[in-house]
Amino acid sequence: MASADQLIKEKFVCSKCKHTQAQIKEVSMSGAGLSKLLDIDYNHFLFVSCLNCGFVEVYNPSILEGKTRGELTTILDLLFG
Repeated sequence: MASADQLIKEKFVCSKCKHTQAQIKEVSMSGAGLSKLLDIDYNHFLFVSCLNCGFVEVYNPSILEGKTRGELTTILDLLFG
């Protein structure tokens, strides 16, 4: 299966200007509760910037790659979130 970066590069069309080239940057963030307390960055997102107009779209690579959050993370968020 292709990575999220590859999927976006192959199919990107800017929703504002219809340009087909973009820059992709991965950003990691902590969540709420225990992950924030322990400074654990488990949220990953791809920020995709159109190289023509600069419009930015945000994608969740886990969803694009067909992955879901683990049960342990969900349980910890419920207990401490």
